[in-house]
Amino acid sequence: MATDLVAGARTGPAPAPLPRPPARRRERRGRGLLVAGAFLVPNLVLLGVFTYRPLIDNVRLSFTDWNISSPTATYIGFDNYVEWFTSSASHAVLWNTVVFTAAAVVGSMALGLALALLLDRRLFGRDAVRSLVFAPFVVAGAAVGVAFQFVFDPTFGLVQDLLGRIGVESPAFYQDPDWALFMVTVTYIWKNLGYTFVIYLAALQGRRADLDEAAEIDAASTWTRFRKVTWPQLRPATFFLLITVLLNSFQVFDIIDTMTRGGPLGNGTTTMVYQVYQETFVNQRAGFGATVATVMFLILLVVTLVQVRVMERGQQR
Repeated sequence: MATDLVAGARTGPAPAPLPRPPARRRERRGRGLLVAGAFLVPNLVLLGVFTYRPLIDNVRLSFTDWNISSPTATYIGFDNYVEWFTSSASHAVLWNTVVFTAAAVVGSMALGLALALLLDRRLFGRDAVRSLVFAPFVVAGAAVGVAFQFVFDPTFGLVQDLLGRIGVESPAFYQDPDWALFMVTVTYIWKNLGYTFVIYLAALQGRRADLDEAAEIDAASTWTRFRKVTWPQLRPATFFLLITVLLNSFQVFDIIDTMTRGGPLGNGTTTMVYQVYQETFVNQRAGFGATVATVMFLILLVVTLVQVRVMERGQQR
């Protein structure tokens, strides 16, 4: 009987572990907070000094009349905002910004996706072609603008030569505002194409192979396979590109400054970010330039919030 009791005691369930003392839990939690603070605080300080403080100063200066070389600024209330929203020049600048941004986003994303689908296949020399497609993205925008000045030159440019071979007169890229805006848009799309291409290519290479095999077994057409299998897996990359490409396109300066300097005919290719530069450093109206920058920030903030909201709804479905 005693032996059975001892054996039962040895083979019985193990005792539950003793709860950790509250002091030890508090100590571990305190260490975790210290580690998190050590990583977060320096970054928050840098953000506050170099991002949020200039943003607040910019909003403050937008209510003033200030020459950037003057030590004092005169408070004028909402006069700068009233002038910007009622000016026909500002309306033209806003229209240029919308057209350029929309065309740049749609063009670079559509062409990037097409090239990614093509170069995701087993083709001869595809690695070299991938490098060639991505190379313009790492080139400085000013250098790209200088190069494309010769491409679109109406006298001896590449476009003029190609059109002349088929008997078509070259458009006046540097005299017609519409053609000038088309010129800088095409240049930016060519430069930014490598970025969208690489993101889409990475998304294609990370898609599920079993779904492609199932579509192939079902003898689905190429379009059906893309629409039902490939495209749903590319949606996260598409939302990411939609936000980043839009933000980058909205703030293009170097290509416009190099190729047209905001012209022709005054504001032919002037966008909002270029108007900030012109008003602040050329016209010496830093207060009005700060107003344009503030309006641009608010537009980008609203657009980004809408995009994030749409993305969240798409993930919940």
